[in-house]
Amino acid sequence: MYPASTTKIMTAILALENCELSDVATVSQNAIFSVPVTYTNANLQLDEELTIEQLLNILLIPSANDAANVIAEHIAGSVSSFASMMNTKAREIGCLNTNFVNANGVHDENHYSTAYDLALIGQYAMKNETIMNIVKTTKYTLPITNKYLKEDRIFTTTNKLINSKSNQYYEYATGLKTGYTDAAKNCIVATAEKNGSKLICVILGAKGDTPIETNKFADCTTLFNYGFNNYSNKTICEQNTVYKVINPKNASKDTNSLNVLYEDTIKVFVNNSYLDSDFSPEVELDENLSAPIEKGAIIGKISYTVDDTKYTTNLIAGQDIESNSIFSIIIKILVIIFALYLFSKILSSGNRSSKKKTYKNGKRKKSSKKGKYAYISPYKFEY
Repeated sequence: MYPASTTKIMTAILALENCELSDVATVSQNAIFSVPVTYTNANLQLDEELTIEQLLNILLIPSANDAANVIAEHIAGSVSSFASMMNTKAREIGCLNTNFVNANGVHDENHYSTAYDLALIGQYAMKNETIMNIVKTTKYTLPITNKYLKEDRIFTTTNKLINSKSNQYYEYATGLKTGYTDAAKNCIVATAEKNGSKLICVILGAKGDTPIETNKFADCTTLFNYGFNNYSNKTICEQNTVYKVINPKNASKDTNSLNVLYEDTIKVFVNNSYLDSDFSPEVELDENLSAPIEKGAIIGKISYTVDDTKYTTNLIAGQDIESNSIFSIIIKILVIIFALYLFSKILSSGNRSSKKKTYKNGKRKKSSKKGKYAYISPYKFEY
């Protein structure tokens, strides 16, 4: 379906991944005049210089189409080159049915997405703190620039869910981006958070002939309430808590019980009808472990499959496990005996090389026969 200005979520993502907020971009003629007259703009001026931070605010709050073009040209040199970057990023995020041809969502037959893909893009975007802060802002004023010397460009959010003065206000809403074209009708990628649970809702093609006359906000509220009322985060396992206790082989008497701990916390968002007994793990653990074992050593892993999604964490040793003392003593004795044996061999070899035959009152005398020696002593003994 046509995503309209929800496209700008991807534009914001690439701006933050390729620029610094303080970077300055210059407004081109194409950035201004390629926007159809019926589309929203921020009254940007030719050769006006704005920071990326300023452009992001007018991109996401009032949905300025000229701002999207400025960002695209600043990063990629042209809107078409930027669209290629958008498609590459979409595939990286996991979108399989999305194709962008521009940076703002101006209608084009070849510019399309799906509710699921936009949910992935929205989820990715809301991991960025800058985007999170901007999309919950209800009012923004562009400062004086090199080409515009007044501060009368004041913008308000198009997202009624976050506007407390609107009759469509939803107290748990946190963003994200609306959209509208005649072909796309009313669109929104909305986010909300309640009691630690975060939801994302995408509506495309909602009824209503204008961006104002629409039921997309009411539909978001209905869907969010359904999600919060029927689903919640459940902690399957918590970091550094005990999975089980085992008795390693050859452990000392004082450390013969090993606490096997979860290395990480695993939380899942599931229907409230799930019971703890529904989470049956797959465990790979060497229960024939032998001491010594170092605290924190990985000794296995555990996995839970919930709604066809697999969650895995390592199992680690909760404390040091020392070897059995008797066993250690035997090993040490054997090592000492072996060391003494080697030392005696070395000593014996050294003595043989330096030892000379001596006899009391004797003299060493070379024999006249080759290779023979005679020892003459008072006893007149010869050999």
